[in-house]
Amino acid sequence: MRILLFTGKGGVGKSTVASGTAALAAADGHRTLVLSTDAAHSLADAFGAPVGPEPTEVAPRLFVQQVDAQLRFQQSWADIQRYLLSVLDVAGVDPVAAEELTVIPGAEEVLALLELRLQVLSGAWDVVVVDCAPTAETLRLLALPEALGWYMQRVLPAERRIVKALKPVLQRAAGVPMPGDDVFDAIERLHAELDEVHALLSGPDASVRLVLTPETVVLAEARRSYTNLSLFGYRVDGVVANRVFPAGGDAWREGWVAAQDAVLGQVAQSFAGLPVWRSEYRAVEPVGVDALRTLAAEVYAGSDPLAAPRGEGPFQVTRTDAGAVLSLALPFVTRAEVDLARNGDELVVTVGSYRRLLTLPSGLSRLRVAGARVEDGRLQVRFTDPAATAAAAAAPAAAVRRQQAARR
Repeated sequence: MRILLFTGKGGVGKSTVASGTAALAAADGHRTLVLSTDAAHSLADAFGAPVGPEPTEVAPRLFVQQVDAQLRFQQSWADIQRYLLSVLDVAGVDPVAAEELTVIPGAEEVLALLELRLQVLSGAWDVVVVDCAPTAETLRLLALPEALGWYMQRVLPAERRIVKALKPVLQRAAGVPMPGDDVFDAIERLHAELDEVHALLSGPDASVRLVLTPETVVLAEARRSYTNLSLFGYRVDGVVANRVFPAGGDAWREGWVAAQDAVLGQVAQSFAGLPVWRSEYRAVEPVGVDALRTLAAEVYAGSDPLAAPRGEGPFQVTRTDAGAVLSLALPFVTRAEVDLARNGDELVVTVGSYRRLLTLPSGLSRLRVAGARVEDGRLQVRFTDPAATAAAAAAPAAAVRRQQAARR
């Protein structure tokens, strides 16, 4: 199965490109599903067809789904919400306001990811195309599984034990109900499902495709997105430059052509090693399966839109004689922009406003960090084995002692 995620700055046409790619995949004989994690839900508009909460066939082998967030919310959040409502009821909060307060921000996007998991695991599809929210929301969303994982591993077990042991005392003292096993179980289920989503989307069959328009501000955001997606272990496999003005026409359009050409040159330099596809600005908006498929066919121009990602993945560990080297892709970043810290078996990597807690593999957790550098768009962290280092340091002294003993 191939999983493709499309993201980009709001308004660049990512829904159109995602829909076109899905239409082209279906026309090539692949059973294809396209769904959206964007609360705007533009897919029905792009295809010009009614779309429901279940996969709707809009063309042979092409299905579109608009996730029913309310249904998924009830399935994944109901136990937690009931507990929160009971707490707010004791606090005297108006029931209508309480309902609003117990809906987590970004819940719709999170639940769309859970629906993606179900569809991928169903085995019903050859290709799943995801029309993601604009980049900032997508980055927060894709970082969520690891952030929740830290809480689940470090905080929840102790919290659960404390509540279980002291529940009667705490309930009398605080005057509010304490969470039961059903609440903790619901949180653990949610974490397990999101963790599985992360594994699917960072796996070898999944990749992210950045959509941009040839504008300086949009390019700057695309570069940051590339960096931060790599930070969290998601592979970017290409860039689509959308709404490119064709040459010719009056002076006004020629001005745009010249300006876009300059930015497109920067795009090629910024994403060297990745395919950069172009989509010309069209006279009419591409709406409907046929128009979308035609657009995608022109964009990919004979190349395989479903080709497996090329090159090495964002995260690698290489063994060395002295220990190991952990390598993490961080394009466009200098050493001064990276903050690195070690906390037990975690490596804390901070780039700008984004922070990733990397749980080290067991083979690395016992090793000591010996140094780090940023080179050729990758953060390389060297680990050494204290025992091996001590043995290597002791070897020359042992050799000298043996020589002295031989002379005696």
